[in-house]
Amino acid sequence: MPTVSVRIINQSPNPLPAYATAGSSGMDIRAHLPAPLHLQPMERTLVPTGLFIELPDGFEAQVRPRSGLAIKQGLTCLNTPGTIDADYRGEIKIILVNLSGEEQVIQPGDRIAQMVVQAVEKVTWVESADLNTTERNAGGFGHTGKQ
Repeated sequence: MPTVSVRIINQSPNPLPAYATAGSSGMDIRAHLPAPLHLQPMERTLVPTGLFIELPDGFEAQVRPRSGLAIKQGLTCLNTPGTIDADYRGEIKIILVNLSGEEQVIQPGDRIAQMVVQAVEKVTWVESADLNTTERNAGGFGHTGKQ
């Protein structure tokens, strides 16, 4: 499988983002906090990571929730997937929300999200008076039912 080299600055004491298993698509990223962060029910916050990246042109990084945090603690990412554009050079920060009914505590160094780096296709719009039809056509928002 080909790999892409990405320059990174890590201003945290945490390890670089890494794939947890050989088949992982996303790399875990960690909270760069001076102290534990207490997140109340329905509260959202911006969590720093101490990471700065330089993606090659034609690539993006997507920030996604970690499934274990979502199901076990009700912690998830808003604006999901969050897109990091190739020309962004600021610190990567994660928008977390506590959807549980109780306070959740994020410790310094906790794995709080995952990041997937992938190629992005650019499009050229071709204005048209009509579109080809499909079986689905304009059906959406549950048009196929639940069963």
